[in-house]
Amino acid sequence: MKKRINLQLIAIAAVAIISTMIMVSAAFYELFCDQIFQDLTTYSYLLENGNISEDYKDASLEDWGIRVTLIQPDGQVIFDSEADQESMTNHAGRPEITSALETGKGTDIRTSETIGQSTFYYAREMEDGNILRVAKLGDSLLSVFGNAVPLIGFIFGVLLLLCWVLTRFLTKNLLKPIEYMANNLDHVEEIETYDEIQPFLETIHKQHDDILKAAQMRQEFTANVSHELKTPLTAISGYAELIETGMACEEDVNRFAQGIHKSANRLLTLINDIIKLSEIDGNTTDEDWEQVNLYQSAKVCVEMLQVSAEKHQVSISLMGEDCYVQGNKQMLEELLYNLCDNAIRYNNIGGSVDVRIWQKDGRAVLEVEDTGIGIPKESQERVFERFYRVDKSRSKSTGGTGLGLAIVKHIIAKHEATMELSSQVGEGTKITVNF
Repeated sequence: MKKRINLQLIAIAAVAIISTMIMVSAAFYELFCDQIFQDLTTYSYLLENGNISEDYKDASLEDWGIRVTLIQPDGQVIFDSEADQESMTNHAGRPEITSALETGKGTDIRTSETIGQSTFYYAREMEDGNILRVAKLGDSLLSVFGNAVPLIGFIFGVLLLLCWVLTRFLTKNLLKPIEYMANNLDHVEEIETYDEIQPFLETIHKQHDDILKAAQMRQEFTANVSHELKTPLTAISGYAELIETGMACEEDVNRFAQGIHKSANRLLTLINDIIKLSEIDGNTTDEDWEQVNLYQSAKVCVEMLQVSAEKHQVSISLMGEDCYVQGNKQMLEELLYNLCDNAIRYNNIGGSVDVRIWQKDGRAVLEVEDTGIGIPKESQERVFERFYRVDKSRSKSTGGTGLGLAIVKHIIAKHEATMELSSQVGEGTKITVNF
């Protein structure tokens, strides 16, 4: 990354230096041209005050480095300081002569490819109507630039070297906080950096904490799953071994078979809950979502749990009206089942479970209230954690896996709903879900 930044900065500097040199050379050439034309203007006024004749050919015009030409309005050359006017062609079409006849003065620059020099022409109309033209040789732009190439090359090299040193220094300081952060993610808050990078550092810090938290949760989940699977498997293995070795009498075989059946069911329930959690954690497509009648789903759920409620000597009832929710039908049914099943399992003999569904401000509200054992205040924030149990002995005796409320929490999050829990030990629990 450093190398790429250095190369990019040096490339930018090189382009800037070359562009600057070209523009400066062009600007100086313009000044050079202006100076030549000013000199030619001065010469023209000096010559106009004299008597231009053949005597000028013997004068020291060479010391001035100029060529003088006198032209009639019709373009006929009547005098030239360097050539025989009789042999010269008509000059009426020359740009500087045409301009002088129209505006009183004219200029032009013509470059000779043979000698690589430019001739600067300045023409001015005199009082007698004739045109006085003064010319001088000068270097062309390419010639000026070519002569300056060694100096320009030297300056370019010095500036490029200086830019290379500066880019290395700037790149090092620019990336210093990022490199420090990469090696010290646990202490990002201690990094002193630019205000522009601070939001980026805070985001990285938050993501790092989330990753560590997620890793810890996965580790705990793996340990809990291993422990939860080990218990019924150990029971199944023990019962089976006793039957296999013949150590169990005929009366015990029936009891052991019941234990194996119970542990196998618990194992299946646990595996099913783990699969459900995995499915909920995965992304669902838009095709999985539909308008779900929450009341009708709750009605099916209550009817399904009637047998379980009677077994636990608990009554379950449903009140409310048709309410529609945009969501995943299977997940919502799972949500209803887990809330109602928990309310039945952790209830008292002769207790009740009331399921209510109504609309509030155009949104569906689900409420499940029981008269069960309740949840202590210190445990109310943790009951939705995976494998957390308030009463471990009762949970296992009722067949609970410790994943029911964790599944509920995930489903609520998937549907962007909110949940409220109200509970008193010995009086019961009420869970309200606002869609």
